[in-house]
Amino acid sequence: MGALAASHDALLPRARSRLGLGAALALLAHGGLLAALALGLNWRLPTADVVFSADLWSDVPEVAAPAPVAPTPPAPTPPPLPVPVQAPAPPPLPTAAERQAERAADIALEKARDQRRQKELAAAEAERARQRAQDQEEAERLKKRLEAKRLADAQEAKRLKEQKDLKDQQKAEQAREAQQKKELAAKQAAQQQADAKAQAEQIASQREENLKRMMGQAGATGAATATGTAQADAAPSAGYGGRIKAAILPNIVQPDKERGNPVTEVEVRCAPDGSIVGRRVTKPSGNPAWDETVLRAIDKTRQLPLDNGRIPATMTLVFSQNEMR
Repeated sequence: MGALAASHDALLPRARSRLGLGAALALLAHGGLLAALALGLNWRLPTADVVFSADLWSDVPEVAAPAPVAPTPPAPTPPPLPVPVQAPAPPPLPTAAERQAERAADIALEKARDQRRQKELAAAEAERARQRAQDQEEAERLKKRLEAKRLADAQEAKRLKEQKDLKDQQKAEQAREAQQKKELAAKQAAQQQADAKAQAEQIASQREENLKRMMGQAGATGAATATGTAQADAAPSAGYGGRIKAAILPNIVQPDKERGNPVTEVEVRCAPDGSIVGRRVTKPSGNPAWDETVLRAIDKTRQLPLDNGRIPATMTLVFSQNEMR
C-alpha cells in the first residue's frame, strides 16, 4: 500500500499554489499595522509626574502649603483605521499540456485505484474461500466426532442389551430348570403313588388268586406248582405252561428297570395250529411300558407250541418283570 501511494503521488502533477506567499504578505502587513498602533499609543500617552515629599523641622511651626494638583490627562486619540490588505491575485489557468498531464495522472490514478480495488477484492475472495474451507473442515471434524460418538453409543447400547438379554436368558433358564424340577418332583410323586397303588392291587390280586387256588386245592389233582383253580387239568399237561412261557419270554426286550414288580395279565387266542390270532391285556400292571413290551413279545412269537397236538383256543398268561431276572 505504501509503494502504491508513493507511485500515485509521483504521477500527480505539481500544484502551483501561492498560498505561502500570500500568507507571508498578510502576516507582514498585520505586523506593520500592530507596530504602528503601538508606536502611536506610546507617543500620545502622557508621562506621569513623580511627586516627592519631605519633612522640614524648624523652631517656629509653619503651616504646610497645599499639595500640587495633578494635571488632567488629555483624551486619548482614536487609533488609526487598519490598512486593508490586498487579496492575492488568482492563480493562472493551467495550460493544455498541464491539463493533459493532469488528465493522464487522473487516469493512471484511477487505474491504480482499480487495480488496488481488484487486489483487495481478490484478497477478500481468497480470505472468504479460506474461511469457507476452514468452516468446512471444522464441520467435517465435528461430523466425524458426532459419528464416532454415535457409534460408541450404539456399541454401548448393544453391549448393555446383550448383558440384559443374557441375564434374562439366565433367569429364564433358572425358571425353566426350577419348573422342570418341580414337574419332575410332581411326576415322581405321582409315579410313587401309582406304584404304591399298583403294588397294592397286585398284592390284593395275588391274595385273591391264592385264596382261589387254596379253595381249588381241596380236591385238586394237579402238581404242587400248578397255577389253576380246578380240581383237575382240563387238557394241558403239567409242563405246557412252562413251554408257552419259554416260547414268549425270549422275545421280551427288557425295558428300563422300574421300581416294584409290574405284573401284566394277557388273554391270548390261538388257532388250532398254535398261531396267535389275538391278544389283549385283561389286567394291566400299572406300567404302560411293561404292558406294551409284553404285547410286542407275543406278536413277535406268532405261534405257540402244541400240547399233544392240541392247544386251548383261549389262554390267560401272566407276565412279571421279576421273571426276566
